[in-house]
Amino acid sequence: MWERFGFYMMLGIFFLYMTDTQSGGMSLDRKEAADIYGTFIALVYLTPFMGGLIADRMLGYRMSITLGGILMGVGYCGLALPGMTAFYSSLLLIIVGNGFFKPNISTLLGNVYNKPEYKSQKDSGYNIFYMGINIGAFICNFFAAYLRNNYSWGAAFIAAGIGMFIGVIVLWAGNKHYGHADVRKPVKPEDMPVAKILGLTLVPALITGYIGWIIPENIFGSDSTDAFIFGALPVVVFYLSLLLRSDAEDRKPLAALLSVFAVAIVFWAVFKQNGTALTTWAESYTDRQIPQSVVPLATGLGMTQLVTYQKDSVPLADEQFRFARDATDKVIKTWDYPLYFKNLSKEELPAEGSSLVLFSTELAQSINPFWVIVLTPLIVALWSFLRRRNKEPSTAWKIFYGFLITALSTLVMVTASYACHNGLEKSSIVWLIGSYGVITVGELCLSPMALSLVSKLSPPRLTALLMGGWFLSTSIGNKLSGVLASLWDSYEHKANFFLVNFFLVLITTLIILMMLRWLNRIIKEHGG
Repeated sequence: MWERFGFYMMLGIFFLYMTDTQSGGMSLDRKEAADIYGTFIALVYLTPFMGGLIADRMLGYRMSITLGGILMGVGYCGLALPGMTAFYSSLLLIIVGNGFFKPNISTLLGNVYNKPEYKSQKDSGYNIFYMGINIGAFICNFFAAYLRNNYSWGAAFIAAGIGMFIGVIVLWAGNKHYGHADVRKPVKPEDMPVAKILGLTLVPALITGYIGWIIPENIFGSDSTDAFIFGALPVVVFYLSLLLRSDAEDRKPLAALLSVFAVAIVFWAVFKQNGTALTTWAESYTDRQIPQSVVPLATGLGMTQLVTYQKDSVPLADEQFRFARDATDKVIKTWDYPLYFKNLSKEELPAEGSSLVLFSTELAQSINPFWVIVLTPLIVALWSFLRRRNKEPSTAWKIFYGFLITALSTLVMVTASYACHNGLEKSSIVWLIGSYGVITVGELCLSPMALSLVSKLSPPRLTALLMGGWFLSTSIGNKLSGVLASLWDSYEHKANFFLVNFFLVLITTLIILMMLRWLNRIIKEHGG
């Protein structure tokens, strides 16, 4: 919970911080900010491959989690420091720290449920785990809004770091409950040494990533995207080599896991647009004006933003930058959230020079974890109810339902785009709440189930490494989410943007449907 408190506090304001022009932000345009955001969350989920490997073979799970938590905490605090060197150094610490933390906390949990008397409850265990971390993700945005509105962006970043340090303390305070689960499994003779694995993946990844960075023009839209895709290829090849070198006992479960990893890329490419495209929708397209009766309370809690209306501050189109630069790239003119006024009727516009009181944009980031907290007990109760009647869907069926429901969630935003006449009118917050609600059901059917599947099907000595493989698919999907979000301004009608997402997920859903019989057979044979 505390780790997600820190991570999502930072992530909830990250895009806003980069695009802010009024309160000490970085004054980047949306396309550049989306590219940095996508690259960051991609790398955050790429390093668990190495963190899982080192935990499996060398450090163990608790020490890896501790090291990762400390590195992330320092990284969050570092974002409060001025300058681009501190900015990128802090992001690097967070990226490396998450690599040690994320796969190993999930693996440790799975080991707790490996006792025979608990094994049948593993799916529910991961659902409860998922709810717990989302409590942190829910409450953090209220702290972020208060701190950045009343103090500074830096204060919010430092609070994220403090939350991470608290998490490390909690980990060791509860050690007696799961210390027995921190067990490293012996390697087989055919398993490669850690040094050789890193030599076959990390070094080629750095080389191919550099080639992607310097290659003329852009293949995938930007230098950073090219570098990431090229750099990820050696790691993908390594996971495929695990399958090719596996014995008969391990081959089928490895094939099933890698197949699920591959299709999950599309889910994350759509889901992770909550920090970019949906943040833009919340900021500029959604009615965030606070009822007058609530203004004193919301203002006292620091949950509000003031936007001042000037007639000459409203750009004609979304793609027009919210600031102007001179020949040296220095910002010479800014607009104060002008897009919010763009689609207000004349009757709703305030008087010249006066302000509107709005809910802070980052509060929309709490909608998804709110739904996770509310819906997880219902989902767990549903699975338990069906289990008692021997009708519980298999883990593979749950993943299929997750994809299908995710596809439906994008249609909610398609409808929202038409309902507000493509942004000519403010969209009700109900549409955003509804879309998050639907995709959260899909998320609960898919993400914790995939974690459970990794724990069920992985050869014991490779569990954390394959947990890193799951996060590798998350990483690639996260990067693609940034690529998709960077195209936001190129869609004249925003419904088409969400329709593209719909068809991407729908095609993947059909692929999962065709794999179901094969996956169910392997899960029954190897996963219990």
